[in-house]
Amino acid sequence: MIEKMTKYALVLHAAQSDDFIEKLRELGLVDITVSGWEPSDEDRQLLLDIEGGARALESLKAFRADAARFDAKAAPYASGEEAYAAYTKAQRSATALHAELSRLEKSAEELRPWGEFDPSRLEELAEKGIVLRYFSAPRNVYDKQVGEWSAQYTLAEIHRSDTTVWFVVVAAPGEELPLDAQELKAPRMDVREVERRMEETRRSLKALDADFSRAAVSEKLLAGYVVSLKERLQGVRVKATARQEAEGHLVVMEGWAETETSDRVDALLDAYPGVVYLKSDPTPEDDTPVKLKNNRFARIFELVGDMYARPKYGTLDLTPFFAPFYMLFFGICLNDAGYGAILTLLGVWMLSKNRRPGMMRQAAWFATLCGAMTVVFGLFCGSFFGISMKEWFPTVPFFDFQGKFFSIALAIGIVQILFGMLLKIIMISSTTGFRYSLASLGWFLVLLSASIAAGLPILDPSWVIPFFTTSSPAFYAAVGVGFVLMLFFNSPGKNLFVNFGLGLWDTYNNLTGILSDVLSYIRLFAIGLSGGILATVFNALADGFVPEGANIVVRLLIMIPILLIGHGINLFMSTISSFVHPMRLTFVEFYKNAGFEMSMRSFDPLRKMDQTENQ
Repeated sequence: MIEKMTKYALVLHAAQSDDFIEKLRELGLVDITVSGWEPSDEDRQLLLDIEGGARALESLKAFRADAARFDAKAAPYASGEEAYAAYTKAQRSATALHAELSRLEKSAEELRPWGEFDPSRLEELAEKGIVLRYFSAPRNVYDKQVGEWSAQYTLAEIHRSDTTVWFVVVAAPGEELPLDAQELKAPRMDVREVERRMEETRRSLKALDADFSRAAVSEKLLAGYVVSLKERLQGVRVKATARQEAEGHLVVMEGWAETETSDRVDALLDAYPGVVYLKSDPTPEDDTPVKLKNNRFARIFELVGDMYARPKYGTLDLTPFFAPFYMLFFGICLNDAGYGAILTLLGVWMLSKNRRPGMMRQAAWFATLCGAMTVVFGLFCGSFFGISMKEWFPTVPFFDFQGKFFSIALAIGIVQILFGMLLKIIMISSTTGFRYSLASLGWFLVLLSASIAAGLPILDPSWVIPFFTTSSPAFYAAVGVGFVLMLFFNSPGKNLFVNFGLGLWDTYNNLTGILSDVLSYIRLFAIGLSGGILATVFNALADGFVPEGANIVVRLLIMIPILLIGHGINLFMSTISSFVHPMRLTFVEFYKNAGFEMSMRSFDPLRKMDQTENQ
């Protein structure tokens, strides 16, 4: 359900704006329109600080878990701002030191074959006209060519590995050395110097842990500072988008509040000096913010709908209507009682770890419900980790998913599409009037009649309704009424011929669209079948690796790793498919036929924030 909203037009003195925004924030019930806000350079820095603060809190959370680095007795900073500045400075230094350490480690790898030497001696030799040239070559090439090279040049092998030989050649300045080897850059230091610098860099990184520890024990101060930045951003956006009048002396704002709490907003506005306000109901032209109010079950599936968009104000919230379908589709796609049990246990574990209301608890309930539906459907089909339960319970009449579900998937699609069309009729009738829904009603009658008369006998010949078959007068009457509504009542107020032409065009578009929509539901069968087949394959693979005549211990040692890896991969891939494809059916097929209209704005009142806003 979409909460009813009340619109406010607010006029006040510009000098009062800061205090007025603070009063609204304390009340926490008014959403001020800030559309068209363009951040200034100062505002962009504020946004960067908010983002940086959130990253700092996340990074410090991981830092506190590292007992070897975190000092819980470190002295906290005096303020959140100081903690953030110190963390930012330490993080920049740490980034630079890590880059330097990586460079030194690479240099050490390059210098290690040359061993320990005195770079000053190389300079002395160069001054005397003796130049050392550095080479590496594959071991087989070096061993083959070393005799010939030694006859022409003075060379010395420095280091040898399993595949490569490093060596130096004594040469005159500028002398050409046509060797079948890769010449390397002359080292300017030996590995001891590089390792000394690496150790200094590690000590510098270690020293920064003191700053990180102080920032970590200042977590609450830092979180409070980030919250204050977010509240400041609220005020910045409101003041930047408020309309200036009377040469900047007056400010005009547009605000929104829930109708059921608007009396509290009225009380504040009546008591606040110098504020004039007008209160009205939203119009279709307004960009009205949307807030959903659903029961406990439907509220869990709001996270699915929010991945697409909130419904437009004044239309119908489809969340309670697609939620049971989504849960069913998830169970069909995953289609294994064992996998469903794992998902359910994971959801219960998440519920135990996230007891406070919020996104994570909502996701935990979502996983629990979808997992439970998977268990139910998996038991219905007799599948448990790819094993057919028919082998264990031969007398139980499990459903033959592979043999019978193809046509049922199409039937489920028709049911959801018809349900969506019925919701569209109700929504249009309640918003613009019943006569504007007559064309949709015509389509509904035609599809419903065809589904009952022709579709039911296809699913089961015993489901034929004697007085409503494809050759009965009742069927022709229902279809005839539907075609009349489709062709002549699609645009109320226009003449007969225009309606007829528009009706023919809509008929072509709707027929092709509905056909493709229904066929899309085959994915329920395909995904459920593919996951089951993969589970069976991994079971057969594990069994195939067991030697004939092996005892139970050997069988377990061989089969358990294969089953864990195989079913783990299948569970991961199948769960993603079971999450994504029902969402696709919801957003494309169901939303389209239900006449869904999106809103780009959710209800977000000015409010005092707490530290949970950073989570």
